[in-house]
Amino acid sequence: MGKYVGSGRLLRRAEAWIIGLGGLGVAFLSVCFNSFDAFIALVAGHEDWHILELATVLFYGSLAGLIIAFRRAADLQREIVKREDAENHANLLARHDSLTGLPNRRLLSDELNVAIKAVENAASECAVFVIDLDQFKPVNDLHGHDVGDGVLIEVASRLKGVCDEGATIARLGGDEFVCVMSYPAGADVPARTAGQVIRTLGEAFVINGTRLEIGATVGIARCPQDATTAEALLRAADVAMYEAKRAGRGQYHFFHAEMDMRLRERAVIELDLRSALDRGEIEAYFQPVISLGESNIIGFEALARWNHPTRGLLAPDLFISIAEDMGLIGELSYGILRSGCMAACDWPPHTSLSINISPIQLKDPWLSARLLAILTECGFPSSRLIVEVTENAIIDDIELVSEVFSSLQNAGIRIALDDFGKGYSSLNHLRQLRFDHLKIDSSFVLSMDASESRKIVSAIAGLGKALGMPVTAEGVETEASAETLRSLGCEQAQGYLFGHPVTASETANSFDSTDRSLPKGKAASSL
Repeated sequence: MGKYVGSGRLLRRAEAWIIGLGGLGVAFLSVCFNSFDAFIALVAGHEDWHILELATVLFYGSLAGLIIAFRRAADLQREIVKREDAENHANLLARHDSLTGLPNRRLLSDELNVAIKAVENAASECAVFVIDLDQFKPVNDLHGHDVGDGVLIEVASRLKGVCDEGATIARLGGDEFVCVMSYPAGADVPARTAGQVIRTLGEAFVINGTRLEIGATVGIARCPQDATTAEALLRAADVAMYEAKRAGRGQYHFFHAEMDMRLRERAVIELDLRSALDRGEIEAYFQPVISLGESNIIGFEALARWNHPTRGLLAPDLFISIAEDMGLIGELSYGILRSGCMAACDWPPHTSLSINISPIQLKDPWLSARLLAILTECGFPSSRLIVEVTENAIIDDIELVSEVFSSLQNAGIRIALDDFGKGYSSLNHLRQLRFDHLKIDSSFVLSMDASESRKIVSAIAGLGKALGMPVTAEGVETEASAETLRSLGCEQAQGYLFGHPVTASETANSFDSTDRSLPKGKAASSL
């Protein structure tokens, strides 16, 4: 568009020059052919024609016309300049992010194609980095969009300082950035750059006096190893970034072909999951929790299983995180709770029901009301319900979680800290949030042959006893492990030794008709 505006500007300038040169040409010809003397002679011979007056009018009229023509040409030139500036500005906005000033997707695509061409013609490679901020959404939610915009501007500035001078840094929208960088073939530039990006974005941000920590996850795709087109490279880097997020965030991953296969599988699950909830394919299965001292069932943990029509029974690790990303985790969890409450009506009255709550659900200030509504609907006592949460679910906003916990506990619901020892294992969290139960992560139980793991289990059991919290060991698979746990003072256990997860109808068979105790020996392991 700019080239057409430039051509119009040149034409207008030529028009002004033609008018000016035309006027000068007329004057020159008049001098050359004595036009003035001829005119005087004509006037003297025809005084009755009033030619002098007519000539005066013509002269001043021509002069006025010349002046108007010059002014019109000047006005047109100014208008063209304005229009050209407006077009240039519009073109700049169309190819750059208005907040950070970085290139947008359109300009990024052009620059990436240039980088790919350079790889074809030289002994070099190029890398595409997809950079996603880890904790950006809470910034907008808690501090407002002004602070969020300030963070994005600072992120753009830091990325410019980390990436090479010749690199292209773009913002694709939201909290996602892309860097395209060329480097000598075989060099470790991508890994070093990704590490620097994570470190610099992991440093605290201070925006309008507010100190914030966000961090970043990076996915990397290389040309020509991973792809040779702009679209394919961006997609590969995006896949690698999501794989890095699945692995725990705050890290970088290079693209590998297996990642793409997993992503395609995820897309199929996403497509099926919503309809699976509508059709009731997500079912509650129940695994017994045992009193090690009395060897009887004291409760069940409700676990989600997907009874897929073509793939069979799917474990929760295949679909729970996808349900969280799709915003379906609440519907799924409340369905499991409802099924659990209905099943628990056939259990002895002392038997508890445990359910897992997602980190996303803990951010819902109405969580307590939603759970109590289901308990009321099913006629299930709140004192029999245990809500299990992991430590990574509580670290984002301790104050909000504390309010949610207080609301649940005031209603009689107990709170268990799941997978203790696996995450932060902060004693301060135990003090602040007043948990009712501790659950030892199965990794420690399965490795109790090692003295370090056995000491950790013993320490957690002792901590729970000192704080008045029952401790449940997960992942118990052998009688030897159960005996070791008893000797270490662990009160409760859960694992395949005592029973695999079963349907609601099968839970009734887990109790002895007379003493409601757990069958011994082989019968126990056959559950």
